[in-house]
Amino acid sequence: MLSKYIKYPLAKETINNEDINALIDWLKTSPRLTKGDLTLEFEKGWAEYIGTKYAVFCNSGSSANLLMAYAALQAGKLKNKKVAVPAVGWVTTIAPFMQFGFEPHMVDADPDTYGINLNHLEALCQKEDIGAVIFVQVLGVPHYKEALLDLQKKYGFYLFEDSCAALGAEYQDGTMVGKVGDAASFSFYFGHQLSTIEGGMVNTNDDDLYHMMMMARSHGWGKDLPKNKYDELMKEGGVDPFHQPFTFFIPGLNLRSTDLQAFLGVRQVKKASWAADRRHQNHLAYAKNLSGKFDFQKWGDHKPVSISFGCLARSAEHRRAIVETLVEAGVETRLFSAGNLGVHPFWVNEYGRFDGEVANEIHQRGFFLPNYPELTEEEINNICELVCSVEVVV
Repeated sequence: MLSKYIKYPLAKETINNEDINALIDWLKTSPRLTKGDLTLEFEKGWAEYIGTKYAVFCNSGSSANLLMAYAALQAGKLKNKKVAVPAVGWVTTIAPFMQFGFEPHMVDADPDTYGINLNHLEALCQKEDIGAVIFVQVLGVPHYKEALLDLQKKYGFYLFEDSCAALGAEYQDGTMVGKVGDAASFSFYFGHQLSTIEGGMVNTNDDDLYHMMMMARSHGWGKDLPKNKYDELMKEGGVDPFHQPFTFFIPGLNLRSTDLQAFLGVRQVKKASWAADRRHQNHLAYAKNLSGKFDFQKWGDHKPVSISFGCLARSAEHRRAIVETLVEAGVETRLFSAGNLGVHPFWVNEYGRFDGEVANEIHQRGFFLPNYPELTEEEINNICELVCSVEVVV
């Protein structure tokens, strides 16, 4: 059901006229458009912003998940191919592990953060000896850092962090989302906190994983590696130096983005803190208006930075009535992410239906409300009044 007009879009493009004009001026200089020096500059700036040693730019957040899963497998980081995956997230949080022949085990959502349920996760680790875990920082609400790291230490799994919808979110102690896992993915797609049109990033402090990602991202060649590492691999492989730089060490992929996207990314990093602060304030304004009337995520003293504000109606029928009211008033909305991924055909056809108690509630009752930096508190109040005016249907 589509509205005849949209007064409040669910998201707005973060690439503004200044960015476009700067891009046009740059393009007139006939620069290199494929991956080059600007990609390196963007990676350096993003690594510094998040606080990790490395960042690897690729062509989407989905590819970022693909890249870190494949690189960890190739680098021998996993004790086995059993991986715990979240019921609430996005299809490409899970799909790479299916594509690379892992054995995925789905975990229900936490009733407070909607991230992976740690009690369910620990029970799974005890039963299956899980080798890897991927968790989602759902809608930019920080998940349980210390508890996750305690479980990792206890059970020895490799930890992947899907932060694609959480750029700029922080823990109470100042730790940025994206520093919890051994590797963390980000997305710079339209509607997210920052945009490079298409684009993604993997952040890590793991030297071996970084070097493997650099090869996997570009066909499996070594020419993007630091010279000492490249020379080391050439020597180990007994390769004639004449074949440099096109020596292929692993069966790689091509997940590169371009310097055109990186040009925008360099500019986006400069406004990352501003965008995060605005989205955070908007998130708090929604919570103030809707507290006690709707269920939504809890974040304690952490700093949520959401791409949209997620709510749960009182029932599926109540949600339908809210969506109809919002659409009629020109407020763009959608159902809560993908809801429970365990009831989608891609999962059911392979593993059977997964019914998580919390994930099912999110699937049946969840919906999104707009959040973007330009949204004012008065506009948020108006949207919330509209939502609260809908009679509860049970």
